[in-house]
Amino acid sequence: MRSSFLSESPCDEQHIHGFNPQSWLQVERGKLPKSSYSPSSIESLIKIAEPPVVPLYKPLDYVEVLSRIHEELEQCVPSERPGLYLIQSQVFRGLGEAKLRQRSLHSAWRCATTVHEKVVFGAWLRYEKRGEDIISDVLASCRKCCREFGPLDVASEMPGGDFEIIGSCDICPSSQVSSTVTFQIRDGKVTCDRCKIAALSIPFWSMLNGPFTESQLDLVDLSENGISLEGMRAVSEFSCTYSFEDLPLEILLEILVFANTFCCDRLKDACDRKLASFVSSRQDAVELMALAFEENAPVLAASCLQVFLQELPDCLTDEHVVSLFLTATEQRQHIMVGHASFLLYCLLSEVAMNIDPRTEATVCLSEKLAQLAVTPTQKQIAFHQLGCIRLLRKEYNEAEHQFSIAFSAGHVYSIAGLARIAGIRGRKGLAYEKLSSVITSSVPLGWMYMERSLYSEGDKKWADLDKATELDPTLTYPYMYRAASLMRKKDARLALEEINRLLGFKLALECLELRICLYLALEDYKSAICDIHAILTLSPEYRMLEGRVAASKIGTLLGAHVEQWNTAECWLQLYERWSSVDDIGSLSVIYRMLESDAAKGVLYFRQSLLLLRLNCPEAAMRSLQLARQHAATEPEQLVYEGWLLYDTGHCEEALQKAEESISIQRSFEAFFLKAYVLADSGVDPSYSATVISLLEDALKCPSDRLRKGQALNNLGGVYVDCEKLDAAADCYTSALKIRHTRAHQGLARVHFLRNNRDAAYEEMTKLIEKAKNNASAYEKRSEYCEREQTMTDLQIVTQLDPLRVYPYRYRAAVLMDSHKEKEAIAELTRAIAFKADLHLLHLRAAFHEHIGDVPSALRDCRAALSLDPNHQEMLELQKRVNSQEP
Repeated sequence: MRSSFLSESPCDEQHIHGFNPQSWLQVERGKLPKSSYSPSSIESLIKIAEPPVVPLYKPLDYVEVLSRIHEELEQCVPSERPGLYLIQSQVFRGLGEAKLRQRSLHSAWRCATTVHEKVVFGAWLRYEKRGEDIISDVLASCRKCCREFGPLDVASEMPGGDFEIIGSCDICPSSQVSSTVTFQIRDGKVTCDRCKIAALSIPFWSMLNGPFTESQLDLVDLSENGISLEGMRAVSEFSCTYSFEDLPLEILLEILVFANTFCCDRLKDACDRKLASFVSSRQDAVELMALAFEENAPVLAASCLQVFLQELPDCLTDEHVVSLFLTATEQRQHIMVGHASFLLYCLLSEVAMNIDPRTEATVCLSEKLAQLAVTPTQKQIAFHQLGCIRLLRKEYNEAEHQFSIAFSAGHVYSIAGLARIAGIRGRKGLAYEKLSSVITSSVPLGWMYMERSLYSEGDKKWADLDKATELDPTLTYPYMYRAASLMRKKDARLALEEINRLLGFKLALECLELRICLYLALEDYKSAICDIHAILTLSPEYRMLEGRVAASKIGTLLGAHVEQWNTAECWLQLYERWSSVDDIGSLSVIYRMLESDAAKGVLYFRQSLLLLRLNCPEAAMRSLQLARQHAATEPEQLVYEGWLLYDTGHCEEALQKAEESISIQRSFEAFFLKAYVLADSGVDPSYSATVISLLEDALKCPSDRLRKGQALNNLGGVYVDCEKLDAAADCYTSALKIRHTRAHQGLARVHFLRNNRDAAYEEMTKLIEKAKNNASAYEKRSEYCEREQTMTDLQIVTQLDPLRVYPYRYRAAVLMDSHKEKEAIAELTRAIAFKADLHLLHLRAAFHEHIGDVPSALRDCRAALSLDPNHQEMLELQKRVNSQEP
């Protein structure tokens, strides 16, 4: 998905330069002669932008960093843990591991030792999960509140002060001095207990009991001290009870100033806490934060801060709020957020970048972060981020300075920024040398070769891009560059093959856009509109051609050049693509159907299923929300609410929704939901009988063959788990009769359990032949053949989807069995470099232990436990390895 960090401001679509899709398509409409089409338009059509220097923390060896953090977490004092979890979350952010990042932030929130840390991390998690806001509404319908990251009662959470007892009321004043004192406030008077008022502060004690004139007076004039008669009465009452009745805001503000003037710490603390309850809106917080700064009121300041952070990202579009953050001195930062200033500005600068990285506010917030950075890691994060922002703003001198600081602090990835600036200044040779130096002086990574390719031509450039893909096949730029170059050389088939290599395992929008351009150059409008629909499903506001034109506009233009289908034809097309496991094609058909008057709830639901298959959970959640909004009936809405709850981890509430739906109307989807949730969450073997019964009930209800095929497939899986192989085979066979292609995999498993490996192999071969996306089919077939064929199949899997970890583990195990320990470890290391995976790290740790490399084994154990702290096998392995450490 195109990041806001890279997005350009869209131009007026009436002034699109270069490729004009309307002119292109008019050729086909017969409005322009074919001769008007020039090859030069291909050049503008498939222009590839340089890869961005991303504002992320990317250590050379993330395994080493995660291991060190885990070790420090085991040994440090509790107050240091939130900061360590923050760094851990930054590592996961750089790796693109959103769920692991959220878990680290959750750990930081859970172990926070101060209210300020809880406020910051709670707001951060709320911001990260803002796409799930609808869940609070759905949970409320289950009579359950989602308050985990909601506002804290800051006043009650903040620790109370240890206030010194001033003087002693047991000591009787001199007989010449009255036990009371009256304060004159302009035209009024307040009589107070002299001893109790004196006990509020040392200045009061000295004034009323010391060698001052006032100590001999019964009447003291306080008219010039800024407090009203009502305020002084409240102070007098407080001196006796140490509490406040309900008071207006204005009176509390008077008392706060008065308490500061006379150093009445206990009075000030009570007033500070009382004032915190008046912060209920952003405007309140803006006004009261200024007072909190002026009067050093930390409870009030923390309450105001919480209001701001609970409204992220909107509050950072409020100039008054931003001004408070930007003008906060070190002292004011301490009042507002205690010792958590770095955490706060890390959050604020990240949110500001997501809004618009070019604004002055973003720069200033990032500068604040850099000023607060103390440790080398904090400096790497802050200065690299600031360098990226300066680079984007074309402030090259400043960017160079920031990147240099980050690089000097140990962030090697910042060399990419320094090289980029050298290249912009026309010093490509220097840029090439900088990256070559890094490649030769450290373990080379894919990004290093990709960056170096920007400063060379011809064979050198291609060699670097190929090496980048070899080391990190997830980098998109090398595929895009090769595809565009091949297209310019008029080799459209190879160009498509190249971009399809990436799209086979990573649904990158910029790559879909490039493939659309290739299809347009080939005048394959049918395939182009399919990809347009996929883009619009994932990102409805996406803009193509360097942000110059909306993807929806190109889709409209292409729509006139493809066959239109009625509702029945759409369902046939969907069935065809679903059966051939063509997920992008299926998305396109559903997009077309949603443009018609068809029932939209069920279509959005189908869309969400496809998006989950394509590993696009955020888009899938959005589609489920739309399904709920467009549900035709209450039972249907309850089912979609159940899926929303299930997908966000609320299994009990999901079951409740399914049962509510069934109580109103027995339906396929309600029974299927209940069966699915029980099958996934139930550890009791007796659940199997219930799941079978529910799926059988589902199959008796009306539904289309797409979903019935899925239900039969699931039912077959449950029968296999119960060792009822004949019943399982019947289910899979029935599913295949209605062309549920994935049932071949289940039937293959049945053949294998019946000791018929050849039949299992043949069954998986049929799936490979039918499925458009078949990396998983090759992987499964590898289990049913001899070692040589297994290795061949798994090599194909790695070519089709290098993110699948089983092939690396299998090859490494074979090498280990052959006593090729170094090669086995190298095989795992190759994948670990671009894929943070628990199983890869676990196996490598075991291999290191086997060859007696205890430090490396311990490092991998700790890194793996950073991915899953509760993984029992890893915990056991770590304990065993620890016992071997000298």
